[in-house]
Amino acid sequence: MKSLFPILALFLILSVGTLQAQQQYTVDGQTYTLNTEVEGTLTLLWNTIDGEYRYFSKKGSDIEELKNTKQNGDYQEEYKKVLEQQTSDAVVSTEKLNLTLPSLRSFFVEYNKLKDPNFSNVEESIDLQFRLGAFVGITNSVYTLNPTNELQPIAGVDLELIDNVKLRRHSIVFRFKQTFESSKYKYSASQLSLNYRFKFIKTPKFDAFINCKFASLTFSQREIEYVIESNPPVLVTDNKSGSDFNAPVTFGLGADYKVGNGYITFNYNDIVGLNVESNDEFPVDFTLGYKFNL
Repeated sequence: MKSLFPILALFLILSVGTLQAQQQYTVDGQTYTLNTEVEGTLTLLWNTIDGEYRYFSKKGSDIEELKNTKQNGDYQEEYKKVLEQQTSDAVVSTEKLNLTLPSLRSFFVEYNKLKDPNFSNVEESIDLQFRLGAFVGITNSVYTLNPTNELQPIAGVDLELIDNVKLRRHSIVFRFKQTFESSKYKYSASQLSLNYRFKFIKTPKFDAFINCKFASLTFSQREIEYVIESNPPVLVTDNKSGSDFNAPVTFGLGADYKVGNGYITFNYNDIVGLNVESNDEFPVDFTLGYKFNL
């Protein structure tokens, strides 16, 4: 198990080094920490604030929030009026402009190219961000012997790699899970796994996803009791340990709900396995935790 900690530490170091740069701005008396998406004569700023995507346009020292409020069932499209005023010195159309990051980005780039012949904008294909969380739960370890179908406590840590620009529905998760032995099933395991998640529901407040575990490294220990036929019979207790690296290809379901600067996360893990044998019991593997944005 000790050999897993350097790997986890490496992931944390990499995450710190790749976080997106942010800067604080004051808009209408409120201070926000914002990302710079496009920088030029007209600068596009944004971030997710209280679970909502917020966009701001900066020209000179003036910063305006781009809004699209709803009244009596109709969207007011205030953001178009703001941008029309800020770009009145060039010919750019807001007719097909949407209040989304890709659409705004294209509009800002188009305007800046018209105003500054030397303007250049290298479009980033991805914007990597990280979420770190911890969880606890229970499992009946269906992919082990567990002859009496005992429940065991589990705990662990997730490091999730996400992209909020072009791959918003996809993420990679590095997971460390510790399974503790129960009073009747003397089996414990430390597992480091690599997982892919597809978020079939994706909103600022709530995500629902399918999780696929496609690689795992497991260190396990099990206590085995058996009887030596003698006179009298002798009960022998033997401890066996080992490690295993495989591609289990197991699938589960999960959901994240935004609370504060992070998410309450619930997972039903390893429901079905394509490349691993179960003990034919119904899978019970639930975890509940909290993760936050790094």
